[in-house]
Amino acid sequence: MKQNRLGNSELVVGEIGLGCMSLGTDEDKAIALIHEALERGVTLLDTADLYDGGRNEELVGKAIQGRREQVVLATKVGNRRIPGQDGWAWDPSKAYILSAVKESLRRFGTDYIDLYQLHGGTIEDPIEETIEAFEQLKREGLIREYGISSIRPNVIREYASRSSIVSVMNQYSIVDRRAEETVLPLLADKGISMIARGPVASGALAANRQPSKGVLDYELEELLALRGQLEQLTHEGRSLSQLAIRYSLAHPSVAVAIPGASSREQLLQNIAAADMPPLTAEEAEMIRNISKAGVYKVHR
Repeated sequence: MKQNRLGNSELVVGEIGLGCMSLGTDEDKAIALIHEALERGVTLLDTADLYDGGRNEELVGKAIQGRREQVVLATKVGNRRIPGQDGWAWDPSKAYILSAVKESLRRFGTDYIDLYQLHGGTIEDPIEETIEAFEQLKREGLIREYGISSIRPNVIREYASRSSIVSVMNQYSIVDRRAEETVLPLLADKGISMIARGPVASGALAANRQPSKGVLDYELEELLALRGQLEQLTHEGRSLSQLAIRYSLAHPSVAVAIPGASSREQLLQNIAAADMPPLTAEEAEMIRNISKAGVYKVHR
C-alpha cells in the first residue's frame, strides 16, 4: 500500500485507513476486522472518545495489543458527557482536553496517541487555549501530533494559521465535494494533509448496494443516475466503491481516506482500492463534470 506523510510530521500512513466508528460493539468481530485491516497494510486507525461512549476506543485498544508499533492511532476529543444529562456537551477547554486524554489512554491501554484531533469546533471557542492544550500534550509525550476534525472552513482556517496541526479530517467524496471549494486549496497552501472521511458516502457509493434515500444535495433519483454514470467508469477489477475511494485520494493534499467497515466483505472491498492505479486526470475531470460541487453553508 502506498505510504503518505501527514503534513510535515514524522507520521506516515497507508493511503487507506480504517474509520472504526462503524465496527460495532461485538468484541470478537471488531477485533477480527481490525486485525484483518492491519494484516492487509492499513496503519491508520481512527476513532473518538465519543463513539459508543468510549467502548470503541476500548475495542481498538484490545485489538492493537502486541501490534502497537504497526499502528498510527488517531482519536478525537471535545465532546464531554455531563453526569445526569443526556447526550454530550461541547468543551474545547484546556482543562478538559488535558483530562480527557488520560481517559483515552486508559481505554487504549497505551501511553501515547499518535494523532489527537479536536472533534469539531466553532469560531467562538477559546482557540488559543485549545492550541495550548495540544502543544502541552506534545511536550509531555502523550501525543505525537494533533489535528482537527471539522467541516467548517472558517474554523479550519483559524487552526491552519494559528497552530501546528498536521491534518484536517473532512468529509470528502464524489457526492460531497465541498472541500474542493476552500478547504483543500487552504491545506495545500499550508502543507497540511487531509484525512478524507466518508469516501463512499455512508454507502451511497458502495458497490453491490442500492441506496434507498438521497444524500446531501442529491435526491434519490439523482443519486441513482449519478451511480449509473459512474459505473461506466468502473471495469473488471475496479468497483464503484474503489472508484469512489480513488477519487478522494486523487487530490495531492489527501494523505489517507478512511472508509468505515462493519463486515469483512466491506473491509476487503475498501482496502482493495489500494491495488487500483490512481485515477487519470481525464477520469477525475469526468467525475467532476458529472457530479455536484456542493456549497458550504455558513457555519460558526
